[in-house]
Amino acid sequence: MNVPWRGPRRRPRRGWRPDTWKSVLVALAMIAVALVAERFLPAITGSVRVADGDSLEVGGERIRLEGLDAPELHQSCGAPGKEWPCGRRAREALQTLVDAGEVSCRPVDEDRYGRAVSICEAGGRDLGSAIVAQGLAISLGAYATEEREARASQRGIWAGPFERPADWRARNM
Repeated sequence: MNVPWRGPRRRPRRGWRPDTWKSVLVALAMIAVALVAERFLPAITGSVRVADGDSLEVGGERIRLEGLDAPELHQSCGAPGKEWPCGRRAREALQTLVDAGEVSCRPVDEDRYGRAVSICEAGGRDLGSAIVAQGLAISLGAYATEEREARASQRGIWAGPFERPADWRARNM
């Protein structure tokens, strides 16, 4: 059976289709707007009161540190008979960090309690990074390197058994 000749074979188009280019340009424009908006959003500054190892009040605004979970204020860690107040220690460590210089927080979200979930610095140091590095909080992804180093060095909560803060809250609050 003969197939009629249909003319020269067409090569497939190379590169992206025009619709793909438009989508990429729109996505890049949205990213650029987000970056510019973030740069010009005012930072939260002012007087500071530390509530616990991952919560504080800055300039009257309730803040929760982004990317970590610290033991609750009344939580203890360690083996039975060798327990220590890890929640209080986490708060004391955060207070020491806050005392190092002016606190500045950049909100990135809001939690279910209406607190601004923020990345905060004091004296040019990231508070979340520092508290996780001391072994007084669990990384929720953002500070994985600091947590690995704290675990390896058995600092803070990693020195012995402890209950994850979320599990402790579920049982006690």
